[in-house]
Amino acid sequence: MKLAIVTAYPPSKVTLNEYAYHLVKHFRQKDNVTEIVLLTDKTEGVKDISFTEAGCKITVKECWAFNSYTNIINVTKAINATKPDAVLFNLQFMKFGDKKIAAALGLMLPLVCKLKNIPNIVLLHNILEEVDLGSAGFTSNKLMQKVYGFIGTTLTKLILQADTVAVTMQKYVDILEKKYKAKNVTLIPHGTFEVTEVQPDYSLPKGPLQIMTFGKFGTYKKVEGMIEAVEKVRKYTGMDLEVVIAGTDNPNVPGYLAKVKEDYKHVPQVRFTGYVEEVEVPVLFNESAVVVFPYTSTTGSSGVLHQAGSYGKAVVMPDLGDLALLVKDEGYKGEFFDPTSIDSLAKAIEAIVTNNDYRIELGKANYEAATAYPMEKIASMYLNNFDKIIQKKRPTKSRKKQTIDIQPTTVE
Repeated sequence: MKLAIVTAYPPSKVTLNEYAYHLVKHFRQKDNVTEIVLLTDKTEGVKDISFTEAGCKITVKECWAFNSYTNIINVTKAINATKPDAVLFNLQFMKFGDKKIAAALGLMLPLVCKLKNIPNIVLLHNILEEVDLGSAGFTSNKLMQKVYGFIGTTLTKLILQADTVAVTMQKYVDILEKKYKAKNVTLIPHGTFEVTEVQPDYSLPKGPLQIMTFGKFGTYKKVEGMIEAVEKVRKYTGMDLEVVIAGTDNPNVPGYLAKVKEDYKHVPQVRFTGYVEEVEVPVLFNESAVVVFPYTSTTGSSGVLHQAGSYGKAVVMPDLGDLALLVKDEGYKGEFFDPTSIDSLAKAIEAIVTNNDYRIELGKANYEAATAYPMEKIASMYLNNFDKIIQKKRPTKSRKKQTIDIQPTTVE
């Protein structure tokens, strides 16, 4: 199978690029994938396809740009030129832009593939029905939220024109089937990026205990409360703690982290890493004592939670929305806090950093949860779904001929 993937891809700063990297890493090792065509956003740096494992050929075509109105034309041209056997879209609603028309035009691409009779699957990481539009940085205006709701419903109907729409949580399947009467939605879990063959040893480097958060910040992920909570824990316990803020601004809130850095320059041991390269991720997680999710709302399954689990890390999470549901569904464990209370967050962090046995217990539980769905397994699930779509699209005569061809014969 020659598989095209429409996605942002490292070194892109557009969301979901890291997820694409790990999907590609495992797709290329599958025997039935003969070539991967990456239909990606345009970036200044060279795309990171230097994998060490044996695998199929990868072709990169940078054919779209964030907020461009011509993405639908350019991606379609790239599909026509490369002639893939199947297309996977790695999407969320603002994948192609944060301007309404640009975003909508990009989300019409699955319909284009369907009209061209190309087998296609949309991996949809969130649904607008489950997004707090105010906290997520879209709009706090009630009237505009209704407008966004209408637009979201329209865009969802467009996306559902795909042959199959894969979502990462059962709750999303239920909503799409009930509200939209969809018959083409399937559950494929988020998966864990890297799973070590040997369990982590759960030890930590000498020096201050690192309290780490990882992501794109400024909308529903805010770090001020985390810094203040760690200050409280230092005061309560006298422990040597370092705050590590790993990642960049959310594209909707440029300059957010620079302002936080300035506002909290009086607080000791607060480190901002900036953009984290893929090769730096293992060190970042392995050196952390606790991974904190300073979220005010959620927008889907958390890739960072799966990463934390794969490195055997204890986590501190807000008790809200999809994140709490994911923990219940997939078996992750952690300390929960009230996202409106800094004291609650401080107590959750303190419960872990002051009890090493508890920290290790949580880490082991999360490692076990993470290993249930490695990316190798997730890639196979997508390929199985593509096989089903291809079988359905085959003309009846071809299917009959195939049945005849595989009948046993007697050799005289």
